[in-house]
Amino acid sequence: MWTIADRTFTSRLVLGTGKYPDFATMQACHLASETEMVTLAIRRVDLSAPKGENILDFIDRERIHILPNTAGCYTAEDAVLTSKLARELLGTNWIKLEVIGDPDTLFPDVEGTLEAARVLVRDGFVVLPYITDDPVACKRLADMGCAAVMPLAAPIGSGLGIRNPWNLQIILEQAKVPVIVDAGVGTASDVALAMEMGVSGVLLNTAVAGARDPVKMALAMRYGVEGGRLAFEAGRIPKKLYATASSPVEGVVGR
Repeated sequence: MWTIADRTFTSRLVLGTGKYPDFATMQACHLASETEMVTLAIRRVDLSAPKGENILDFIDRERIHILPNTAGCYTAEDAVLTSKLARELLGTNWIKLEVIGDPDTLFPDVEGTLEAARVLVRDGFVVLPYITDDPVACKRLADMGCAAVMPLAAPIGSGLGIRNPWNLQIILEQAKVPVIVDAGVGTASDVALAMEMGVSGVLLNTAVAGARDPVKMALAMRYGVEGGRLAFEAGRIPKKLYATASSPVEGVVGR
């Protein structure tokens, strides 16, 4: 169990809702993963679509918490406006804040993210910001009242896995709020590694939606999160340069 703001979750895996071949596949992936929270790009949702063609028809809102995001926003002003629109349309003050700084890498605009987060926190939003793996930026976001910080593992959709574990470790050591790895994981082993480091959760989309078998990958991600968390809680043995006998030498019968 883990808590963000005033809400408690069992699953530590957060999934997206984009890039799936169809809504039915998306729904099946959400079910297989046992996720309890999904992100939704509010600017890309056709809320006037007829029943059966609206993405909201394929999200079990009794079981799954919708986290609207500001994907596609390139300024703090646009992100704030989109957040207010999401609150009005979906009846939630939760927002995944994204202020993109570069259209090629989709890296976040740190200055714009800080600016938008400051406004949204003051306006009563539960802000979960997508940000670079910058310990200073993450600390500032947490200090200003963000409910979690969401550093990227690698560029969105790249599947490269965690590129800078050292920065992520610093972020974890300084964190006073949940740390959720967001973007860049490609497979279950990437997810397990992140969880073994002690992050609170992992948010991913392309790794599942773009897999050859999305439903099977969603299941693999679920197990990766669960296994990684168990390993973190169990505590791994220290790494050593030389071997250590797995069987004690005391009491060995002599020749």
